[in-house]
Amino acid sequence: MSSKTYRATSPARRAMTVSGFDGVDKHARPERSLTEVVKKNSGRNSYGRITVRHKGGGNRRKYRVIDFRRDKLDMSAKVLRLEYDPNRSAFIALVEYEDGERRYILAPVGIAAGDSVVSSANADIKPGNCLPLENIPVGTVIHNIELYPGRGAQFVRAAGVAAQLMAKEAGMATIRMPSGEMRKVRLDCRATIGQVGNIDHSNVSIGKAGRKRHMGIRPTVRGSVMNPCDHPHGGGEGKSPIGRPGPVTPWGKPTLGYKTRKAKNRTNKFIVKRRNAK
Repeated sequence: MSSKTYRATSPARRAMTVSGFDGVDKHARPERSLTEVVKKNSGRNSYGRITVRHKGGGNRRKYRVIDFRRDKLDMSAKVLRLEYDPNRSAFIALVEYEDGERRYILAPVGIAAGDSVVSSANADIKPGNCLPLENIPVGTVIHNIELYPGRGAQFVRAAGVAAQLMAKEAGMATIRMPSGEMRKVRLDCRATIGQVGNIDHSNVSIGKAGRKRHMGIRPTVRGSVMNPCDHPHGGGEGKSPIGRPGPVTPWGKPTLGYKTRKAKNRTNKFIVKRRNAK
């Protein structure tokens, strides 16, 4: 994927970049039967209290229903087009099955309009095809991985990421996650071959504050520039340090690197190596 730059007609345009949208139909309207209304709550819960800060506004968007289960087995589907999805970093592909049904799937690297994909235990090892982990060769690059059989993919779905199947033993597959974590997953879980598309998403420069507002993200103010009554980092003369052993949230809880995973989490036994292990 490429990136598009702009002429420096303003200070914002000077640094601003966007995706080149190679092979993506930018002007295609989403498939109406596969869209749902997204109700905005601006980070507020049912009581109207803000539970997630810095949310609000943004452009209207429709949710595209993505087929994370890939449960239409042994039937090939033709890729009609690649589309932009405002709800995720990855691009999506509209596919049409032999019986006429249409679905959205995540678009991996190397897939284009006119290609065919299939979800089958006997499918070829090529980008876009979905297979059980037990039928995928060791060393294959995969994405869109199930954690529980039949629940649908929960892992490795962001733009440009990929996992690798490292080993298969005793009914479990060992997978190296994009973070470097080594994790075990049941062999009857499904995964899709290839790397998620839109690789250059991480290189995009937002360029201006208004572009964040279009995404529904409101301004974030540093705690160190607040008053002591507003944040534990606040106060002091001039640019003062936070005055604590480590950074904390506005409510005094440790943050930025503080481990929050429970020591007795029942899924700890599936993690072979943590991402930050020495």
